[in-house]
Amino acid sequence: MKFKNIAALFSSALIAVALVACGGGAGSTNSQGDANSGKKTYVIASDNGFAPFEIANADGTYTGIDMDLMDAIAKDQGFSYEMQNVGFKMAVSSLEAGQVDGVIAGMSITDERREMFDFSDPYYDSTVCCAALADSEINSLEDLKGKNVAVKDGTMSQSWAESIKDQYGFTTTTFKDSPKMYQEVGGNSVACFEDTPVMAYSIKQYKATDGKEGVNLKIIGEVSPDDQYASQYGFAVKKGQNAELLDKFNAGLANLKKSGKYDEIVNKYLK
Repeated sequence: MKFKNIAALFSSALIAVALVACGGGAGSTNSQGDANSGKKTYVIASDNGFAPFEIANADGTYTGIDMDLMDAIAKDQGFSYEMQNVGFKMAVSSLEAGQVDGVIAGMSITDERREMFDFSDPYYDSTVCCAALADSEINSLEDLKGKNVAVKDGTMSQSWAESIKDQYGFTTTTFKDSPKMYQEVGGNSVACFEDTPVMAYSIKQYKATDGKEGVNLKIIGEVSPDDQYASQYGFAVKKGQNAELLDKFNAGLANLKKSGKYDEIVNKYLK
């Protein structure tokens, strides 16, 4: 895993957020006690536009699968958190630098990332796809020959695009966030590469609002669930740190799945 002229579904403006680096307990660089509730408060970073996992609302708030899951898990496990929707690449960089305690951002679990981060149990299985405007003449990956496509930096969908661009003869332009990437479709790029649940949500929104939100897109290529570019999303903490937070996430996730709350959250956005 966005449109009202393509980008407005996620909000056209990034929310300026100051990353907080507070003194914390053992094994945590940012967590702190909540003087009022006695709960430990963690700083969590996330994306700023990756619907249906992070959806930017007009009032500056965020909803989506990741947001709802984090909220439900925190309530289940009795901890507080401060959410920083700073964009995917910045979220990952902040975690690597120890400026935040964890990241939940539709983040694919990869061997390369395991070298820097410890991951939770997977909370979502995803594939990646390529989509073009529904009324365009681009109907397959073969039709991308000689064309340019948009990709999002640091994502599994970008990796897939880069791996096949010579085979299909297209070029790529990289963007830091999804809203800017989507603005290119139908402009300087004929298509974009994205996580399949994100693209499916975008197509659903267009149909659900009779074209008032989003752009009429079609998926023209997708990897199979067993492909190397299919992935599982996980909650991440810096390697060797915040084991307690990771355990709480896993325990909360298991409880949500057992109670049916997990399915309720996912189906709210994808059914």
